[in-house]
Amino acid sequence: MKRRIADIEYEQLMLSRYTIAHQRQAGGLDRSVYLLMSRIDGQGPMTIAELSHALRLDASTLQRQVTSAIKDGYLERIADPDGRLARKITLTADGEQQMNEARKASTNALEHIMEDWSASDIDSFANLLHRFNLSIEEYSDLKRA
Repeated sequence: MKRRIADIEYEQLMLSRYTIAHQRQAGGLDRSVYLLMSRIDGQGPMTIAELSHALRLDASTLQRQVTSAIKDGYLERIADPDGRLARKITLTADGEQQMNEARKASTNALEHIMEDWSASDIDSFANLLHRFNLSIEEYSDLKRA
């Protein structure tokens, strides 16, 4: 069991390395900005506090990332549609285009990488990867408490 856990740790490390290397090679967005933009794309405009909770990142870290993405023209601050004081962060048209291009490059690469995988293997991998990420989130929540 311990050896298999060590194997998983190594493979997870390699997965992270390959993902980052691929994004740099494809001229993609910075990984942290891409993650931020993807979350906003999926949930709609969010405050720094909402992003901090969703991404499990410190608000000051997110503030720096958001400020950088705003300077790059990918994000913008808008008034809260519900009339609250906190401003929400949303994608600009250019940000949405850049994110969609990065996502397309990433999904195209994955399609090529797994072109000889069966649909069943892809489903299993997606389900296990989702379960793995949920377990990481649960572990992180326990460590925070």
